[in-house]
Amino acid sequence: MKNRTFKLSIYLGVFALLASCQIKAQQQDRNSERKQPPSFEELIEMMDENEDGKLSKKEVKGPLKDDFDKIDLNEDGFISEEELEKAPKPERRGGPNRN
Repeated sequence: MKNRTFKLSIYLGVFALLASCQIKAQQQDRNSERKQPPSFEELIEMMDENEDGKLSKKEVKGPLKDDFDKIDLNEDGFISEEELEKAPKPERRGGPNRN
């Protein structure tokens, strides 16, 4: 009887360990997907209020607004796809080793 209980405890422990590893892996996959910055097309779709196909300082939000002058390399008052690709990446809140 003790032997069966012991084996059952071992099996349940291994199952719980495997299940928790699987759940952790799925969470990491979801987190890595979320960390991708939006594409230029997605930014245009989200922020281009006057639908002129350009992003002006009045339209952008967040880190893009904070660093607008650094990103607008030709100083025309708009951010182009090329300027966005060359832009320095904003530092993440919480430091570089944030998980």
